Amino acid sequence: MKTLETLTFDNRFARLGDGFSAHVLPEPIDNPRLVVASPAAMTLLDLDPAQAETALFAEIFGGHKLWAETEPRAMVYSGHQFGHYNPQLGDGRGLLLGEVYNEAGEHWDLHLKGAGQTPFSRMGDGRAVLRSSIREFLASEALHALGIPTTRALCVIGSDTPVWREKQERAAMVLRLAPSHVRFGHFEYFYYTKKPELHAALAEHVLNLHFAECREQPEPYLAMYREIVERNAELIAKWQAYGFCHGVMNTDNMSILGITFDFGPFAFLDDFDANFICNHSDDQGRYSFSNQVPIGQWNLSALAQALTPFISVDALRETLGLYLPLYQAHYLDLMRRRLGLTCAEEDDQKLLERLLQLMQNSGVDYSLFFRRLGDQAPDQAIATLRDDFVDLKGFDAWGEQYVARVNREGPVDQDQRRARMHAVNPLYVLRNYLAQKAIDAAESGDYDEVRRLHTVLSKPFEEQPGMDSYAERPPEWGKHLEISCSS
Repeated sequence: MKTLETLTFDNRFARLGDGFSAHVLPEPIDNPRLVVASPAAMTLLDLDPAQAETALFAEIFGGHKLWAETEPRAMVYSGHQFGHYNPQLGDGRGLLLGEVYNEAGEHWDLHLKGAGQTPFSRMGDGRAVLRSSIREFLASEALHALGIPTTRALCVIGSDTPVWREKQERAAMVLRLAPSHVRFGHFEYFYYTKKPELHAALAEHVLNLHFAECREQPEPYLAMYREIVERNAELIAKWQAYGFCHGVMNTDNMSILGITFDFGPFAFLDDFDANFICNHSDDQGRYSFSNQVPIGQWNLSALAQALTPFISVDALRETLGLYLPLYQAHYLDLMRRRLGLTCAEEDDQKLLERLLQLMQNSGVDYSLFFRRLGDQAPDQAIATLRDDFVDLKGFDAWGEQYVARVNREGPVDQDQRRARMHAVNPLYVLRNYLAQKAIDAAESGDYDEVRRLHTVLSKPFEEQPGMDSYAERPPEWGKHLEISCSS
């Protein structure tokens, strides 16, 4: 394992030059201190987890010190925000410190969020607050543990630096990791500003470094776009299957790698509600839970427009047409597994839709329903879950269909069924009220709850002794927390 002093850097994006980013140094925060760190994320850099407890760790990720090999850059990009094109956005509070490569040959961006003002800060102060930094850290690591592609989070560093939002808060920094921080909005920026040479350089950079296998295809850029479509179809299928609401699916928040990116007012569903809106600022419900699927397609079409200099319109249109069928196939496969089904039948989609409508009408807890469905034999589980539903006649009818559907697959060993279902149905999810309790404690200087919650969420499918309270339905106040983009 490596120490902080022995990490190896290879800053490939920085070498693209000043047309793609601006050189900016982090603005240090006062009295930096470790709030929480992810040992699993540290190992991606071959970094010894014990390094998190050193003073140097807080100093580096609190903006006080840098490696000599880093080249901090604020990226420039644009994007469609709530459907409207914004011609210049960029890293207004984040810096790409550099790229570390590990012994496996993987490159990882070190992106410091909350690092101070950049040329792209506009009217902002360039800071992130403790609450948003904790939320991003927990979400990144929780999604990864669920098997959902995402940026990773190395640590949160707290401080005494005051910042003003709706009230005075304390600044913090979160260090996130990804193989690339290139967004759909990067391509849009160079397309709409009519900078063909830089646009082509970006396309070559992304193709060569992140989609090298597409070089072997007759039309490499078309193959790359198809891969992006496929990755996003699978990503959003996993969001929907696990009840994750992103909240701000602007094109500048969409990763070119098809990973969950830029956490703001996200939420996991508590009671199932297809129309749930997790962003308090989303007055029209553009980014509601059920709209994530069509918005994914909309964003891919915006990217397709920005790729028209490299790919024919007809080819782009045909490839974009793959998105919905791919999404549906991934989603139905995931949901079959969540229901404990091992093979496909033609009416499975209807069986699922009926269940979700019953859950919607009764306010049934989305995650716990599937977990409990695997606890007992199918008929016994249905009898146990029955009391959660208002429409008892409707649920009884669905239960009969479900039990018959399971029985058509042949005799089932319940121990095997339970193990199979529990491996895909989490007991612990990052509910907003759990995050809020950890944030409240952290803002008072107690970081134990953040660390405990992170530990629990790192093994979401395994029952953990003494952690029953993290698997309970939220209290009523916990279901109605308003989360905004302000951070």
